[in-house]
Amino acid sequence: MAEIQAEVDESTPLLKSASGSEDALFEKLQENRDRWRSIRIMYLTMFLSSIGFSIVMSSIWPFLLKVDKTADASFLGWVIAAYSLGQMVASPLFGAWSNYRPRREPLIISIFINVAANILYGYVHSFPSHNKYYMLLSRAFIGFGAGNVAVVRSYVAGATSLQERTAAMANISASQALGFILGPALQAALTSIGQTGVSWKLIDLELNMYTAPAFLGALLGVVNIVLIIGLFREHCGIELDRMKDEIGNIQDVPETFENSSGSIDLIAVVTSNILFFIILFVFAIFETIATPLTMDMYAWTGKQAVLYNGILLVGVGIESIIVFMTTKLLSKRFEDRLLLLGGFVVLFFGFFVLLPWGDQYPQIQWTGIKNASNYSSVEIKYNEASIVTWNLFMQPSLSLSAERTGCPVDQVWCQYTPIIHLTQYILSAILIGMGYPVCNVISYTLYSKILGPKPQGTYMGWLTASGSGARTLGPVFVSQIYTHYGPRWTFGPICGIVLAAIILIGVMYKRLIGFLIQYQRVQ
Repeated sequence: MAEIQAEVDESTPLLKSASGSEDALFEKLQENRDRWRSIRIMYLTMFLSSIGFSIVMSSIWPFLLKVDKTADASFLGWVIAAYSLGQMVASPLFGAWSNYRPRREPLIISIFINVAANILYGYVHSFPSHNKYYMLLSRAFIGFGAGNVAVVRSYVAGATSLQERTAAMANISASQALGFILGPALQAALTSIGQTGVSWKLIDLELNMYTAPAFLGALLGVVNIVLIIGLFREHCGIELDRMKDEIGNIQDVPETFENSSGSIDLIAVVTSNILFFIILFVFAIFETIATPLTMDMYAWTGKQAVLYNGILLVGVGIESIIVFMTTKLLSKRFEDRLLLLGGFVVLFFGFFVLLPWGDQYPQIQWTGIKNASNYSSVEIKYNEASIVTWNLFMQPSLSLSAERTGCPVDQVWCQYTPIIHLTQYILSAILIGMGYPVCNVISYTLYSKILGPKPQGTYMGWLTASGSGARTLGPVFVSQIYTHYGPRWTFGPICGIVLAAIILIGVMYKRLIGFLIQYQRVQ
């Protein structure tokens, strides 16, 4: 009996006093085990959702060219953005659904949509025409199915106490980060199938290195549905039960606090959405800019940029998981608001160190050579309008047949903007990999505490939608600003945006508090 009491006290701070009968104690212990089993299934759902996003990312462009020769780089941008757009639309819908119906329903339906969309992705080659639009549609519906992130986070928020909340949210974010790491690894492993692979004409199936990841994602979705049907159980209102225990009597909790949004600090809610948008916006920019930035700054080939940045991003992902776990420990000693502020400060320095300085400039990418002497006259097509003659020192080993490397000449800023040193770039990645996980997990945790014990599906949906909007706008912003104005006008405004977020936290610091603390102040 003493062992049971110890297990209950250690893992279930929400359990009431074990002074009742032994049967009641076992019943509570079993309920707690069911609750954490359901929470862990939500971890798995988040993990599989992130794998579904990342497992095909590195192969979308070659697959798109294979199925539709009319596709270009601009259409690729829409294909990539379709995922975030679909998630942005679906998140509030699934979140609101989970407020009024059992969460199992939106979870199963969303995953089923995801499975069907992955199968459509694997079959885009079979359509007689307009294949690129079918790929766009499939990625949009994969993102639509990923709108269940709002349901997952709202469930975990309702099924945990305030003491458990930060650790649970950190585990969700770590599961998501692990999916982002393993997705590309699975894609790399499936390249052994080859571009031709195997085919089954009876059902028009082509299983190759491009379609296999999508079919694998569909299979994992089916497994996820089976687990939800068999093992998932509803456990909600944990924080409200805790409040009733602490306050003393159910009548002491005003009805408006349970059934309406009148008690929620909407200013704090809007502030949290703004902060979360900024977090996802700046991180999406860093992900997007990595390959073109390194190719411009260090004259890497496309293959080198993909390889080296892939290794770097895997390292950042591992660092993020470690930071997620560390945040669970820090949250026991420091307030969420303070951790969030600290995370933004680290993010600020992460982008600040990317500002170029010094007198070393990037190598220019020349497009034509008139003679092979050491000092040569090179004709360059500039902005497809004018011909400019440049004198430069030519390296004897330069070959016209090799892939052109360096900063494209049509990016005028390459001629007067100093290089971003490799040490700067690596240090920036380390700092961003440290600040982003803290901001991510604490923003979700603090947001759920601000909302309090009422159903959080709709509000979590809006928060997820704001993040999806940031992931959509971030690449668009950086592709325009970086190409035309360079890294100074890219990272300078980002530093200003992060600094504005820090100031916003300072201004709203007293309002970024949990529901229970707010209630006690009102009382």
